[in-house]
Amino acid sequence: MSWFSLLLIFLVFAGLAVVGLWGYRTYVTGETGFNLGAWFGPRAEPRLGISEQAAVDNRRRLVLVRRDDVEHLIMTGGPVDVVIETNIAAPRRPAAEAARGAMDHAPTEPAAPVFSRTPRSFGQAVNE
Repeated sequence: MSWFSLLLIFLVFAGLAVVGLWGYRTYVTGETGFNLGAWFGPRAEPRLGISEQAAVDNRRRLVLVRRDDVEHLIMTGGPVDVVIETNIAAPRRPAAEAARGAMDHAPTEPAAPVFSRTPRSFGQAVNE
């Protein structure tokens, strides 16, 4: 017998063993899927991410970077990248609200504007 035929026999028996174990697991638990996540566990939530970004002009962008529970506002793309604001508290949704989703809530009234002015009619000057 050559080494090639021994390797082929070994692969056939290994394949039969895998199929047999999968069939046994299907018979015992009723699960037919092949889930590697059960072996390696769930992925950890990423600590670093980009929450939002907006274009200022063709070159510069405002980027809101989140690390753990803190956000930082950074302007990139100019001659120098600038940190505009640090230690912004990241918004958190309660677990029950996150489970239900935002669509189940009744619409809330918007907050009153900070600076208010009297409305002008069309064509009215600023200081009239």
